Amino acid sequence: MSFNIVDMIFMIPALLTAVIFHEVAHGYVAYRLGDNTAKLEGRLTLNPIPHIDIFGSLLVPGLLILINSPFLFGWAKPVPINPYNFKKVNFKQGLIITSFAGPGANFLLAIIFSLLYWIFRTEGFLTFLASFMPSNLIEAIVVPLVIFFKYAVMTNLIIGIFNLLPIPPLDGGHILLNLLPNRIYEKVAPYEQYGFFILILLLMLGVLNKIIFPIYSYLIGILV
Repeated sequence: MSFNIVDMIFMIPALLTAVIFHEVAHGYVAYRLGDNTAKLEGRLTLNPIPHIDIFGSLLVPGLLILINSPFLFGWAKPVPINPYNFKKVNFKQGLIITSFAGPGANFLLAIIFSLLYWIFRTEGFLTFLASFMPSNLIEAIVVPLVIFFKYAVMTNLIIGIFNLLPIPPLDGGHILLNLLPNRIYEKVAPYEQYGFFILILLLMLGVLNKIIFPIYSYLIGILV
């Protein structure tokens, strides 16, 4: 898949929506568990400015476009979480729950946007709109929305799947580490700092595409 200017008009807002909701979900769930760090730092907001990460929100998507990647994904600034503030769960349980909250939000958004995609395409809904809107206005509003909904489903699925890969610093890596017994965790944790470089290497070698694509293809076939 190669991206053109029309793709970008819809995919960039879809990507920003996905990564912002992803991070806000982390912070909100942590807040519900007793940690108000994200709230105090102004990160429980849908305003994109506090969430933009130069590398993950701009450079990585730009690189994927340049290499004609079949996927467009990225990330926002990680929401700060202090697991020592958790009151309703222990340290590890809280980290597992908050780590899953981000991808979970993306899969939930994918379902919601899928429903909107199908509703806005139904004859009954279009007939309802035609009862009080001129046809040219319906086309001008509904067609772009349907395209956006489709890209939003695609992007949220990719972000959700990508972040569940069991490689730190991704959410799946944090979940895996905190599921390990303490004695194994202590041996593995020092290598977490190399996870970012492993991700970049897998991205450049095209390995991530081979991992993500089969899962993505199955889910996208169900939703759109």
